Amino acid sequence: MEPISQDINNDQRLANAIAPEQFIHELQGELQSILQYWLQYTVDETNGGFYGSVSKDNIPDATAPKGLVLNSRILWAFAAAAVHEYNQQYAAAADRAFYYIQQYFIDINYGGAYWSVDAAGEPLDTKKQVYGIAFCIYGLSEYVKLTRSNEALQLAIDLYKHIEEHARDISGEGYIEAFQRDWSVIDDLRLSDKDSNTPKTTNTHLHIIEAYANLYEVWPDEKLREDIKNLLTIFDKFIIDKNTHHLKLFFTREWQSQTRTYSFGHDIETAWLLQHCANVIQSSVYTQYFKGLAVKIAQTTLNWVDKDGALWYELDISSKLVNRQKHWWVQAEAMVGFYNAYQLTGNKLYMQLCIRNWQFIQQYLIDTEKGEWFWGIDEKGELLNEPKAGFWKCPYHNVRACLQLISRVQQHQPVT
Repeated sequence: MEPISQDINNDQRLANAIAPEQFIHELQGELQSILQYWLQYTVDETNGGFYGSVSKDNIPDATAPKGLVLNSRILWAFAAAAVHEYNQQYAAAADRAFYYIQQYFIDINYGGAYWSVDAAGEPLDTKKQVYGIAFCIYGLSEYVKLTRSNEALQLAIDLYKHIEEHARDISGEGYIEAFQRDWSVIDDLRLSDKDSNTPKTTNTHLHIIEAYANLYEVWPDEKLREDIKNLLTIFDKFIIDKNTHHLKLFFTREWQSQTRTYSFGHDIETAWLLQHCANVIQSSVYTQYFKGLAVKIAQTTLNWVDKDGALWYELDISSKLVNRQKHWWVQAEAMVGFYNAYQLTGNKLYMQLCIRNWQFIQQYLIDTEKGEWFWGIDEKGELLNEPKAGFWKCPYHNVRACLQLISRVQQHQPVT
């Protein structure tokens, strides 16, 4: 495959300039639009909290189950937005998310949090999916940044300790995916039907380290710091393929790869996020090392960017077939990952990739009439028939991308 870098360097249409002030203005406007969407369409006034699903056409399903990941990401998004620039509506929405999680998702008998509850808040799927509990820590720790709530902090610490006590694989390193409600062994460890049923995955480890780093910012515990360092080592030792600089995704308990695909969104998300986690614990050695890996992963990822600036979804390793769908979360992570590579190298190619991707998002993904981003488009350019809000469609990747880029562009000018 011919690298997109050659296409960009030879096609001036892909190098459209945008002033830093204009880019920041557009990002701030989109951040507000996304959050207003969630305030307008997703608040469940009947049963509390937020609806479990809202369709592509902005129709809420009042009967839909409510997922831990969705509610934790809502908590994170509104808390992070209010930390960025205080807004009473955002703070109130964060309060709403916190109290709903505290009342309905936390398992007071066995510790941890349920995977889902029904529309009325009754426990539905009571398994302990470590990925979901990690996101709960992520949301709670961001809420602590906003409110300084000792109650929320203690809950986040308790969840962290439950993961360490029950999910950490002392003999084989890393963390096991899932458990029964009482933390006993479970046969089906998958996050979703499309995942491999393996005891360890990259996705869960990525969001454990993300959550732990966010918790460390409000609770700088020394053991937690060592746990973050251990996770960075696991990524370097087992997960990042040193030959291809793609991520291996699924593993046996002994870290034998069971990976059948490369996920370009996870590649580029990991590129900047591990660097961030190393920086949070203020380890110069880890930070410098993961800066270097961030650039190598970004260099690999740019080869899977289409001419319209969008990053494709994934590659089947054995068949070499590319899934050319363009999903919302992949584009959000691509913007941050490529801009991070620009900051590290000064290579304007990466900045151009970021801007071009943003222009794709504006043209194809943002619902300019009613707000939020559509799930994505297929290889023919048609909208995918997926919800705007649901178990996996949350104000997390796009809100975070806006917040990250606003901060980064403000600190690293110019954008040309």
